[in-house]
Amino acid sequence: MAGDAAFRLLEGGRRDLLLTCDHASRVLPEGYGTLGIGEAELARHIGWDIGAAALTEALVERLDAPAVLSGFSRLLVDCNRAPDDPTLICELSDGTVIAGNRGLSSDEVAGRIARFHTPYHDAIARQIDVMRRSVEAPAIVSIHSFTPTMRGRARPWHCGILWDQDPRLAVPLMAKLGAEPGLEVGDNHPYSGKSHVGYTMGRHGASAGLPHVLIEVRQDEIDRPAGVERWAGRLARVLAEIMAEATPFRVERY
Repeated sequence: MAGDAAFRLLEGGRRDLLLTCDHASRVLPEGYGTLGIGEAELARHIGWDIGAAALTEALVERLDAPAVLSGFSRLLVDCNRAPDDPTLICELSDGTVIAGNRGLSSDEVAGRIARFHTPYHDAIARQIDVMRRSVEAPAIVSIHSFTPTMRGRARPWHCGILWDQDPRLAVPLMAKLGAEPGLEVGDNHPYSGKSHVGYTMGRHGASAGLPHVLIEVRQDEIDRPAGVERWAGRLARVLAEIMAEATPFRVERY
């Protein structure tokens, strides 16, 4: 493992598949205090993607794939948002006021981007560069999680596959997962990748013509070790099958 306050790099031997986890941590580095919220609030989904880091780590073990995970809370700066996105640093998140994010100067915003956002994405870019010495187009899989309910409405999907125009990973993922009894798989649910699959996948996947997909798993499915193990086994098997069945991926811009 390598990295700093901005990211963790988990080493893996294979060069055709990279895992990323944009919201892996709820840590607020020294100097940022609590951002004016309590630990209970920070532990909620507003602070990180519950279970996503554990699932990514388990997939690294099963797939022997490298992974880049964020090392800080999404409340500090959201690395799945573009630097000019108005939701990059939220003052209000799911009803919670983030007092430490209110009225930030442009210098403070730029400082957070430089210290956390940029190094995380630079780490992903470096890893892709290393992998492309061995294969033309490594696949990128981004691991996220979502809440079982939102604004009082239940979300029935056990997982969601978010994608825009590139079907190379998304379509076989949905077919294989959807064939499992009792598993409800969302095609661009609970969020849609058709409008914007996310900054990380857009920057490192779509813009470079690399196969990419964002996988969302419902948080009550992976908030305990047994659930993480179950989903890691399921996703590792399916992803391994897809990679084995595919001809070597080429750079394709859709």
